[in-house]
Amino acid sequence: MTDAATIQALFQPLLPGLMGLTLTEVTPERVTATMHVRPDLCTTGGILHGGSVMAFADTLGAVGTFVNLPAGARTTTVESSTKFLAGAPQGTTVSAECTPFHRGRTTMVWQTLVRTEAGKLCAVVTQTQLVIPG
Repeated sequence: MTDAATIQALFQPLLPGLMGLTLTEVTPERVTATMHVRPDLCTTGGILHGGSVMAFADTLGAVGTFVNLPAGARTTTVESSTKFLAGAPQGTTVSAECTPFHRGRTTMVWQTLVRTEAGKLCAVVTQTQLVIPG
């Protein structure tokens, strides 16, 4: 298994690193992270942009799949569904918890709950990851 610090280092030059995503836990059963809501991640009105929410959640589902892959395999997102429930204001920090619905041989399905700093549910993201054999 790969730990949060190792994956975090890989993210630094990539979109998750640019967004400021910080992994806090990575296990085969659960991935958690936080992200500060900066102005460049927001839409008008100082609210976290939906695309930022989706990229945040997509990253966690990909990490969850990655740590469950057989040796030599890769993954890619093939489907994602987002339900937006509340806004996250600029200057706060969002947190997310990602857990699996299904960890199969050819696909994995993960659900990510994104919450505001106050604990209010912002979004529910369900995604399917394809397992690509090595």
